[in-house]
Amino acid sequence: MPRSKGEADYSSEISSEISYLDELTISHRRHLGENDGYPDAIYMISASIFQNIHNEKPLSRRLVHYNNDLKPSIPQMKDDKLQRSVYDLAFSALKYQEILEEILINSSFYPSESVSVDSTSLVLVMLYDYQNRKFLPRNISDTEAVIPEVREVEKCLWNCKTKLAAALARCRIKNDAVSIHLILPESVRNQEKRACSLPLYAWVNVLKTSVEDVTSLLESKGFTKVKCAGELEGLSFCEDRHCQDVLLFPTQLTPKLNDMELVTSHKMIIQDKGRSLAPHSVKVLMNMDDDIVITNAGSRLTIAHMSTLINQNLSKLYVCGVKSEMEQNDLKNLFEKMGCKSTCLTLHYLHSL
Repeated sequence: MPRSKGEADYSSEISSEISYLDELTISHRRHLGENDGYPDAIYMISASIFQNIHNEKPLSRRLVHYNNDLKPSIPQMKDDKLQRSVYDLAFSALKYQEILEEILINSSFYPSESVSVDSTSLVLVMLYDYQNRKFLPRNISDTEAVIPEVREVEKCLWNCKTKLAAALARCRIKNDAVSIHLILPESVRNQEKRACSLPLYAWVNVLKTSVEDVTSLLESKGFTKVKCAGELEGLSFCEDRHCQDVLLFPTQLTPKLNDMELVTSHKMIIQDKGRSLAPHSVKVLMNMDDDIVITNAGSRLTIAHMSTLINQNLSKLYVCGVKSEMEQNDLKNLFEKMGCKSTCLTLHYLHSL
């Protein structure tokens, strides 16, 4: 195997490319994951996530090896859509890890003298996307930032595509499955089926619009308002029973909603209902002019939601534990876009104040 490279090299390489992701135009973003492949930086960051979460088999059963001393840090992305692409890719590779490893072994791709053990996670992530594109080449933009390691792994996979495709076919035949999805254990497939049946939640940013205006806009776009979650189907939505600013949609509408001006302009925020319950629970306990202290700047969208629910003229929201000035500036920019004027950020933790 080639020489292993250090964690610092990985971190600096990822950090140098993260700015490119934030500068992607809307037209570029719209095509992410639509069988065109991803930019180099997304593969690299997804591989870093996968490196931290992959399943490690007992040594006696381990055929594919990862550099477990390598624990690269995961950079924070400003763009939620890009972040979803990164995590979707990483967790898809995790879900199919055993199958992908079997393909690498049966195709004789692994072990490979041309690919370092440091790149095993990158190989798994790119192989998942490669087979998902039916082993077709990705569309690469002329303006895309190049990461040599990604291009090298891509070249190796391309040179071995016939053997990889044959290994996948043998795996499907062995398991009597028409697709790679059907090779997954039934318990995993049942979990996915249940997840797809769950509604998509979004809360209305009342600092920029109102539930009534959002309802009217959605109906003008062909959406139908229904009475309850059980009636959600096609272009439909309903109001949540517990949180008056939360709307429910069929989960299949996620891509469509993400491209709507309602979401891109921060008038409606897609977020799981579990995150919305906390701000609403606090709101019930508040007096008109009470201030709130958040001890840890964890979920920026939950902080913003809390800010929309309080009286902007009389109450203040103090957020402690912001990790760096860069994160502080990112949060300020986001809150300005969302119209949150009552939020105060501090780099100090609560116990040090």
